Amino acid sequence: MSTTSFNENLRESAVFNLGNAVTMVVDDSAFGLDLTCEALRGFGIQTRYSCYSAADAIDILKDQTIDLLLVDCEMPGMDGHELVKWLRNSQLDPNAYVPVIMTAGHVRKSKVAAVRDCGANYLVTKPFSAASLLERLIWVARDSRPFLEVDDYKGPDRRFQTSVPREQNERRSDMIARVAFEAAKAEMATLVTPETA
Repeated sequence: MSTTSFNENLRESAVFNLGNAVTMVVDDSAFGLDLTCEALRGFGIQTRYSCYSAADAIDILKDQTIDLLLVDCEMPGMDGHELVKWLRNSQLDPNAYVPVIMTAGHVRKSKVAAVRDCGANYLVTKPFSAASLLERLIWVARDSRPFLEVDDYKGPDRRFQTSVPREQNERRSDMIARVAFEAAKAEMATLVTPETA
């Protein structure tokens, strides 16, 4: 798990050089494609490959190495989820492990789950601000979750929190209650200062 907070705000003094990142943007909408590329250009990222379909993206991914993929969820034919699943299972090294940010206009709980389960790193809702996209790019760059290959899933670990192992013969419900109690106890300890004790 990353040592940085998930909702970490970027410091104004933070400096990141993303100019050498080989980036691909896939969106069937010309407006969406241009908007994403322009936002990236504002951060110094030149979109090397822009594609209107998953099929075009696959042709490039088979021959060219990329550092970052931004892909729209909803596209005719092969959609973004299918493209990411194909990529994760493609055995194209290093492209199969590239960070993937998916974009979507309408986000429901089921879509968030679909993005997580296809192997993407993150979902950004459209229309997005340049600041929110930059924050997600930095978050993905700092993401230290391990890459998993379990059953039919390949992608970053879907758990954002480190799990706590159960004690011997402990039931799952008891473990959840114990962890919640320990978290509440730790929070109470931070609220009790020498002045209030």
